[in-house]
Amino acid sequence: MKAVRFSRFGGPEVLELTDLPAPHPGPGQVRIAVHAAGVNPLDWKLRTGLMGGELPQTLGYEAAGVVDELGAGVTDVAVGDRVFGLSGEGPAQAEFAVLSHYAPIPAAIEFPSAAALPSAVETATRTLDQLGVAGGTTLLINGASGSVGSAAVQLAVLRGARVIGTASPANHEYIRSLGAEPIAYGEGLLERVRALAPDGVGAALDAAGGGVLPELIELSGGADRVLTIADFPGAQEHGVRFSTGETGRAFHALTEVAALIESERFIPFPVARTFPLTEVAEAHRFGENGHPRGKLVLEPGSR
Repeated sequence: MKAVRFSRFGGPEVLELTDLPAPHPGPGQVRIAVHAAGVNPLDWKLRTGLMGGELPQTLGYEAAGVVDELGAGVTDVAVGDRVFGLSGEGPAQAEFAVLSHYAPIPAAIEFPSAAALPSAVETATRTLDQLGVAGGTTLLINGASGSVGSAAVQLAVLRGARVIGTASPANHEYIRSLGAEPIAYGEGLLERVRALAPDGVGAALDAAGGGVLPELIELSGGADRVLTIADFPGAQEHGVRFSTGETGRAFHALTEVAALIESERFIPFPVARTFPLTEVAEAHRFGENGHPRGKLVLEPGSR
């Protein structure tokens, strides 16, 4: 099968499509013929060597497609079903992928939209769980219009929380439609939040970085009420939790969000642009140089 791989660290030009043996699912896993695979900022961090690791490396950990092989013990889906999910091992930016955690694709959405969901909804659910967001919580989200941020807005609102979200003015109407109260990011953040919540907030999620952790700590009343997924150095400096997949995953989010989409209580994030798998380098350039609202998705091709 064709899969995205790089054998040296560097710019998008190091990416190549190479022939690799097709994977097979283990117990509890399924293999899909990939119709769409998500592209994430982690991809270029891996490609440039920021995350280290041995070479060569493959890319991709979220995908959507059609089940074509079942692992032992799988009874909840059948060959031919449309599913989306996360790959526990091996590349997802490939013609075939093994998914360790998956859910049926809601009938109302297509493969690219489904491929944009897994990582963002798992991360959003995990961070809300770790912050203890529940009914009555006032939650501040820095970066509310991104994929994780917009998922967190909707899921927090469904829990009964009040959500205040930072975004550029162009995205204020979008996050308002999701149920958040939008404010601009940047200088004056403290004053803008206090104008809406004079007593501060109960919890804060940093999904965008930008050096705002001191303000989030002040607004929430303590570093223990703040969590970031975007500022590791800042988390170390200010004693804030940095949430990663190693801090406990929320795989249950996949099935839950699929049901919410079916019942029209969760709006999938927009797909900013799709690229053929052969244009993975261009997808990286587009993602690194711009600020698309929505996910970038690779499509191995029609089947």
